[in-house]
Amino acid sequence: MSTVFTKIINGELPGRFIWQDETCVAFLSIAPLAYGHTLVVPRTEVDKWTDVDGELLAHMSHVAQRIGKAQVEAFGSQRAGVAIAGYEVPHMHIHVWPSNSMADFDFAKTMDNPDQGQMEEAAEKLRVALRLMGESDYVPAEEG
Repeated sequence: MSTVFTKIINGELPGRFIWQDETCVAFLSIAPLAYGHTLVVPRTEVDKWTDVDGELLAHMSHVAQRIGKAQVEAFGSQRAGVAIAGYEVPHMHIHVWPSNSMADFDFAKTMDNPDQGQMEEAAEKLRVALRLMGESDYVPAEEG
C-alpha cells in the first residue's frame, strides 16, 4: 500500500511542492512548526532513515540544506531547524523549518489548522528564494 507521501508525490493528494528532482521531492508540511516548514522525501518508499541508501541520504541532506538556506533568506529566521523523526508516516523524510530558538523544536506545537493563504505565500517565498540561489531546475513553477 502506498504511503500518504507517495500519494502526494504521484499527484493523488495535493501538495505544495518547492523542490522536485529524480530522487526526492520537498513540499510543505500540513502541520507546520512555522510557515515554510518543509518535508524532504525520497521518491522511493523507505520507512526508516537508517535503511536509506547512503548516496540518497547524502543527496536529501544536500536538498535539506539548500531549503534551510532558502528559509533563512525568505523568512529572516536566525537558523533552519532540521529533524528526522519518522513516526508520523512510514516513509523516511527530513523536516526543515525556519527557527529562531530551541523552543521552535517542539513538535507538540505544530499548527493544526494553518492559514492556507499564508501556506501558499510561504511556498512561493521558498520557490523564489531557491530560484535566486540558482536552483531553478528543481523548483516547480507553482504548487503541484
